[in-house]
Amino acid sequence: MFLSQFNMTNHPFCEKPPIDWILNDDRFDRAAARLSFFQEQGDVAMILGQTGIGKSSLIRMFKQSIQKNRYRIAYLHLTHVSPGAFLRLIVTKLGETPKLGKDRLFLQIIDRLQKNETQTILVIDEAHLVPSQSLIDLRLLISSASENRLPFKILLSGQEGLASLLNRSKHTDLQHRICVRCRLHALSKSQTSIYIDHRLQCSGAGQNVFDSEAKNLIHDYSGGVPRQINNIATACLINADSKNFKTVNEQLVNETMTEFRL
Repeated sequence: MFLSQFNMTNHPFCEKPPIDWILNDDRFDRAAARLSFFQEQGDVAMILGQTGIGKSSLIRMFKQSIQKNRYRIAYLHLTHVSPGAFLRLIVTKLGETPKLGKDRLFLQIIDRLQKNETQTILVIDEAHLVPSQSLIDLRLLISSASENRLPFKILLSGQEGLASLLNRSKHTDLQHRICVRCRLHALSKSQTSIYIDHRLQCSGAGQNVFDSEAKNLIHDYSGGVPRQINNIATACLINADSKNFKTVNEQLVNETMTEFRL
């Protein structure tokens, strides 16, 4: 593997890096400020962005930042299931054994929330895949929590289709309860360069493994999407290792992309 070739202790562009490897860029700073407000004041928040843009990394940073003595995170990502199964998953994440019947599941969730001493934040990843009926159920839950002053919040995270889904008239009430919206955009060319250098530094390598032209080209090919940057940069390192190169230049990136598209 290329680790020894570039004096790395870890894979710099792995899919789920240690949380202290996550680059806290301007996008995350703005999103963190909005989520901080949601944490203290709001009922529902939403994170939007295309696949691979950094939504899961933002959620990981949010989960780490909360005070464990005040908040409890219930994380749910298996969203493409039936409405009944969706409620059962929520009950399970709250630490209960699901009962039979949708009405009993609703009451079980409410009862569990009433007993909690801390605020529960239900984080729903891949929310663009949630069935329409389940979104209605979430609206009923958050309405009941608000009316009964239950310590309960919902954070929805998904691709752009989530916004279109919530624009339907049947979801108007849920949409109106969203106090915070965070839309993550692709990295700029300069941000891509900083991102690559940061990951290399975290892995133990020097920042000069990729020359500036190579980093600019990786941005152009990836569109500034972090997951694609990771994939292309990894392919370049493998290619460089096979050729016994110590640096990745513009020509090597072009050669790698020719193979990458096969």
